[in-house]
Amino acid sequence: MILDLDIGNTLSKWRLKDADSSEIRSRGAVWTREEWKPGSDIPDLDVVEAVRISSVARQAVLEQTVTLLQSRVRSVHVARSVPEALGVMNGYEEPHRLGVDRWMGVLAGYQLAGGCCAVDCGSAITIDFVLPGGRHLGGYILPGLRLMKESLQLGTRNVAIDPDSEAEELLLPGRRTVEAVNHGIYLAAVSAVNRIYAEVCDREGIALPLLLTGGDARVVARGVHSPHAIWPDMVYGGLEACFPLTAAERAGRMSGAPRVPEPAGLEKIRAGLAFSMLL
Repeated sequence: MILDLDIGNTLSKWRLKDADSSEIRSRGAVWTREEWKPGSDIPDLDVVEAVRISSVARQAVLEQTVTLLQSRVRSVHVARSVPEALGVMNGYEEPHRLGVDRWMGVLAGYQLAGGCCAVDCGSAITIDFVLPGGRHLGGYILPGLRLMKESLQLGTRNVAIDPDSEAEELLLPGRRTVEAVNHGIYLAAVSAVNRIYAEVCDREGIALPLLLTGGDARVVARGVHSPHAIWPDMVYGGLEACFPLTAAERAGRMSGAPRVPEPAGLEKIRAGLAFSMLL
């Protein structure tokens, strides 16, 4: 089995993948912590042959995790943000400062679409662009839905936005405080994604495929105007591309990869952008 770990600052996700069939056998998530317990926080390591890690947690957390895994597992691979990988040139002035989860998303999106806008809707919403040819432009970071709600300190942070809500409903004025908060942060998030995507496509003169991932991807996607696809395993896809361990991965097939969405024409994107600037 292959254990993939996506360690965030607050939440860590894992999955077990069959090394022979490439099938995903199980998955889960736990709160990120200093000490990991196999069989409790992460699966029993007796069946694990190799581990791949993407981590944005504190260095001490990563070091402790790697130490634990190396004592139990034959092969441990840790992803790093580097100046160039898999045909993609890192757009950061200091490449190692780009969050490795963003870098994994960019690499996965590029392998799938040959250029894309990758949006990760987690604790923060990150938006990264990579052009055909592999030039990563850099990106944008804004507070995620939960962080925006917590910043208001109105006692509504534990009332989540229903991911099955229709976008039209979430854009209406709220008639209770919790509705007003949820609708306001939702409008802020989707407006930012729509505007940033259109602005960059207009400036670069190309309509890019749009891919979304992260815990709030499904609800944010309901308000995204451009054609898009949701790829829950996009960070894992980057790990697969960087460290291919199965026959399917070596052939370039990433687990759970969606069909690449055909983007709207550039003229349509520009028309929508021009209209929004008049409002």
